Order: sequence, then C-alpha cells, then structure tokens
Amino acid sequence: MEESFMNNLNRIDRNILRHLQADGRLTNAELASAVNVSPATCHRRTQALFDAGHISKVMGHVNPASVDLGTLVMVGVVLDRSTPESFAAFEAAVDGMSELLDCHLVAGDFDYLLKIRVKEMKDFNEMHTKMLIALPGVRQIRTFFVLKEIKENAPLAF
Repeated sequence: MEESFMNNLNRIDRNILRHLQADGRLTNAELASAVNVSPATCHRRTQALFDAGHISKVMGHVNPASVDLGTLVMVGVVLDRSTPESFAAFEAAVDGMSELLDCHLVAGDFDYLLKIRVKEMKDFNEMHTKMLIALPGVRQIRTFFVLKEIKENAPLAF
C-alpha cells in the first residue's frame, strides 16, 4: 500500500472506518449505501483499509456478566528493574494469561497497567496468589476493583 494512503485517509475511507467502528456487522452493501459508493468500490476500499492496518480486526463485544466475568480489576505493576530483559520476561509471562484483557507499558507510578476480568473477588484473590505475584521481576502490585464501569471501549473520535 502506498505511503500517502496510510497517512492521508480521505473522506470516504474515514466514513467507512466510522461506520464499521459503530457496527462491525454491516454487510458490504449496507456499508456501501451508508458511505454513498458502489458495493465494488466499498469492498475494494475496505480491503485496502485492512491491508494497510487501519482496521486491525472486527469482533463482537460480549457482555462480561453474561459469561460470568462481571468483576473488573485494574492492576498496577512495578518491576524491580527497568531493563529491556525484565520487560521482555514480564511481557512473555503475561501473554498466556486468559483472564488478562489488556496489558500496557505505561509511564508514571507503574511500569504496567493490567485490565483483568474474573467472576468475583475470590477468583482474583486466587489469581493474585498463584499467578500475579509469581510473575518475573514483580516488585509491587497495586489492585483497583472497579465499582462501576462508566465508559468502556468508546469509539475513536476522528
């Protein structure tokens, strides 16, 4: 894909992205109608957006409570050393944790901010005891139980 396309999305491309972000289940025909282009053009442009990395994936959002994962926990992690090796070891260790939704390397009071979903507090306590404190290089863990989710996974504003 040419460099200018990746950096300069035109009005139609942005419109396609907005519509897919709002409803990833739109058919190509519905999307084409919504952005006022032919289905063939829409398909070509959408595929180009995928190929260029502007769309990383399309997925359904499952209500966590409906699958018994209603407890959301944010965890701040401080490593004992700030080296590329300690970061790599930590990141490799958390990669396989199914309860872990997000892991971000951050600046500030923590090295990493984790977003974890479990059924209830006792499940997090067990996870904390068996998994989190055993992660490589962990010096400190600060846990925040989310009392109410006000806004989550909001669409990107562009």
